[in-house]
Amino acid sequence: MGKNWSAQDYADGILRGDRVVLGRAITLVESSLPVHRELASAILEKCLPHTGRSFRIGITGPPGVGKSSFIEAFGGKLVREHGRRLAVLAIDPSSQVSGGSILGDKTRMERLGTEPNAFIRPSPAGSSLGGVANCTHESMLLCEAAGFDTVFIETVGVGQSETAVAGMVDFFLLLLLPGAGDELQGIKRGIVEMADLIAINKADGERIELAKAAKKDYALALHLFPEKESGWLPKAVTCSALTGEGLDELWGLLVDYQAVVKGNGWFERHRTYQSFQHFQEGFKRGLYEIMLQDEETKTALANAEKMVLEGNATISQALAPILAGLSLRITR
Repeated sequence: MGKNWSAQDYADGILRGDRVVLGRAITLVESSLPVHRELASAILEKCLPHTGRSFRIGITGPPGVGKSSFIEAFGGKLVREHGRRLAVLAIDPSSQVSGGSILGDKTRMERLGTEPNAFIRPSPAGSSLGGVANCTHESMLLCEAAGFDTVFIETVGVGQSETAVAGMVDFFLLLLLPGAGDELQGIKRGIVEMADLIAINKADGERIELAKAAKKDYALALHLFPEKESGWLPKAVTCSALTGEGLDELWGLLVDYQAVVKGNGWFERHRTYQSFQHFQEGFKRGLYEIMLQDEETKTALANAEKMVLEGNATISQALAPILAGLSLRITR
């Protein structure tokens, strides 16, 4: 692949399902270099008419729940037994010191990674909200253009900003471990409330009875939440990535979910709302980047940040003169 490839060259490669070209295009999307971002934008523009046809599934859960093993087993089943074309965007935690990332998911999903109808892309999360890379949405669009009809977005873990994932997928799957007593206390209400399905993983061996008890407890908890706008009634199931038990039932529920939300029109309405939210976030991010290009504003923001961190001003107090100055410059 030459350095002088045009956006059309990349788009042609993506549309014919070339995974190498797709990977290179996602690298451009993730780059912060202006020349790369410009090329990535042109590629996305050409690919956009071929996007939006996949089933987007967010997968999260606490550390140790076995997300990678689950994706390996469940994803493999979808590819081999159900004829799906699967793209996995695994968001890895980045080091806040070095900026590097672990990027170990691809090596943990060795069998799935060899499937011709599967594509695994680990991406560094950086400092983006909720451990979700800023460019995950664009990467997902490129995967759809490449013909992948199912997209998994695996998050770093359960945190206060998992709404970032829920805001870009059609279905939100929460993986939990057997032993609901202590587990229920450690999971934030908001995460459980967002879930369309709770799957108790590792329901095998001596943990089967614990998993059944956890399923019952979570099923009761789900009934306490307000009815979802989608019209879907969230459920709790047990499964085992080790034995494959429960994975067929899980896929059946995802198929049922699609029938419900597409039948009542919520699927399209939700996609439209997500696009609106993504537009707003992109505008804010772009505006902030433009502001940082102005040295006077950049210095003022650094000083304001220092005042807040040292406890000498509230956020509103520190930002007020900066925003007032920007407003004055815009209205001139």
